[in-house]
Amino acid sequence: MRTQELRDLDDAKVVEQIATFRKELFGLRFQQATGELENTAKLRTTRRELARAITIARQRGIDVNEVG
Repeated sequence: MRTQELRDLDDAKVVEQIATFRKELFGLRFQQATGELENTAKLRTTRRELARAITIARQRGIDVNEVG
């Protein structure tokens, strides 16, 4: 998801995206640990997408520690 797309979302949707990215990242890490992950670049992109979403949430004053 692009940065501008994240900025256009309302606060609840940003929080939802953060939770989604965290779940996805957990699944990717699990797949990597078990040797099932074929596209290792997906880890990096998901980590960056999560960081973008957290940055936008912090700019808006949303407490990201309460999220998922």
